[in-house]
Amino acid sequence: MTDLTTALEATGAIAGVGGLGYAKVRAPRVYWSLVGLPVTWGRFTVTYGATMDVCGLTVQPSRLRAFMVRNVARREVQPVPPKVRRVKGTSTGLIVSLRIPAGLEPADVVAASERLRHAWGVHSVTVVETKPGVVELRMTGYDVLRRVRMPRRIKAGPMVVPVALREDGSVFERDYRKVPMALTLGANFSGKSMYQRNLIKGLAPQPVGLIGIDCKRGVEQGSYAPRLSALATTPDEADCVLEVLVKEMEDRFDLLAQYRVADLWSLPENVRPVPLVVLVDEVAELFLVVVKKDEERRDRMVMQMVRLAQMARAVGIYLEVCGQRFGSELGRGATMLRAQLTGRVVHRVNDKQTAEMGLGDIAPDAVVAATAIAPDRPGVAVAGDTSGGWSRIRTPQITADEVAGVCREFAHLVPDLPALAPFRPAVAAAPTPAAGPSLVKPRPVTK
Repeated sequence: MTDLTTALEATGAIAGVGGLGYAKVRAPRVYWSLVGLPVTWGRFTVTYGATMDVCGLTVQPSRLRAFMVRNVARREVQPVPPKVRRVKGTSTGLIVSLRIPAGLEPADVVAASERLRHAWGVHSVTVVETKPGVVELRMTGYDVLRRVRMPRRIKAGPMVVPVALREDGSVFERDYRKVPMALTLGANFSGKSMYQRNLIKGLAPQPVGLIGIDCKRGVEQGSYAPRLSALATTPDEADCVLEVLVKEMEDRFDLLAQYRVADLWSLPENVRPVPLVVLVDEVAELFLVVVKKDEERRDRMVMQMVRLAQMARAVGIYLEVCGQRFGSELGRGATMLRAQLTGRVVHRVNDKQTAEMGLGDIAPDAVVAATAIAPDRPGVAVAGDTSGGWSRIRTPQITADEVAGVCREFAHLVPDLPALAPFRPAVAAAPTPAAGPSLVKPRPVTK
């Protein structure tokens, strides 16, 4: 009986170890909650003071504290690390709030983040300044970007779209009211289309007008036609659509002047026009010309886009521009337009110069991170903004058919915009499934 009990205990232990090993690979959130979080929390608690000391994140105590330690506690005076204000465990990592002592600054903690990562055995450590003198160490226990799973409960507001997951486990949101104009760069198969699909999926259920400019004959945005207010598939159509948008912008400015308000969201709700999001799939197709006679059209389109990028935010018209490269070689007005696109998302690129085009003028430190994206990880990108901050993100996998289904579901939300009616894409009727053989047995014929 004793041998049987021992065998059962050994079998259970082996099964338990095997289950943890399986969870570590297939269910990292479960493994982190059961094993990783307690181990990391304990390691942090035990080694915090020594780790901060060897990483150069300590300062000499004040004279009063040194006097009390030396004369009252009868101990040797030691350097003081940042004070731990709060430790919170999450499903992906550990969040530690630190009060920085006089003599240190958040940049010192950022510089030591890689050493802290190795010391506590976590996947990454991100430093975020929450308020003056207080920073958060957002530790990630495993690679959350390997298999992206968005949180089930996401607080989203009007004109806010949860697009991707950050490497610290938080959600990257596209907030059009805070960052009205944005530029997305990346090589082929880098994840630009996936990023745009997630945007359209998040915008489709909202009361907003979507305008597509896809000069590749609509191969990318054509399947989203039920939810689009307008779709331009050639440069000539794009020229006309941009002209209509500029006229719409001017009319909305007249409305703002009539009510003496500064932006669209200050208008009374009963007269407020619907916000518009302009999705440009490949911006280079608007700049490049084949023959000289097309240069006039190109210059006109570029100036229209520059005007929209400069002023349209106040009237609720937002630009979402995508491309493989965006530099001065595209022609006159390219750098002027790029300067107005405050939000930047750079996927895997073919050269360092492209990364510098997107991030070099707002977050120079992010250029190296963008050039280090592996080709076998489509959807991974570096997102930056004009504040100088940046983070690695990855969009969840989603198919074009799934987004097209969402667009058909919310097709009734397409706003009535008479000026854009001529450019409303034709929507093909949904195919009727073929009738299969009847499963009802016919009644016998009696004579």
